[in-house]
Amino acid sequence: MIPAERLSDPAVRALVAAINANDAAAFRAALTTDATMSDDGTDRDLDEWADREIFTAGGRMDVESEDDGGRSLVARYRNDTWGEMRTAWRFTVRDGKVARFETGQA
Repeated sequence: MIPAERLSDPAVRALVAAINANDAAAFRAALTTDATMSDDGTDRDLDEWADREIFTAGGRMDVESEDDGGRSLVARYRNDTWGEMRTAWRFTVRDGKVARFETGQA
């Protein structure tokens, strides 16, 4: 596993650290104001998704590998709703913050 603090891309590192700390304010701070996301190929409301899948469900990701300069991750993601699953994450970074992320089962 790759600890969040050792991830290559600083913006991705900040977002993963916020998820693992269950810190909604740090999560929001790591995103652009117009950030978007998709889950399993479907665009979702980012705030609603994050609240449901991360912050009220104890979401956590253990990164197995990274590629594309740290903007593509494979991680074991778990939360209280779905348990643990192997997931793929792709990040678009703009001005040092995450502008979009796409996640789904790996």
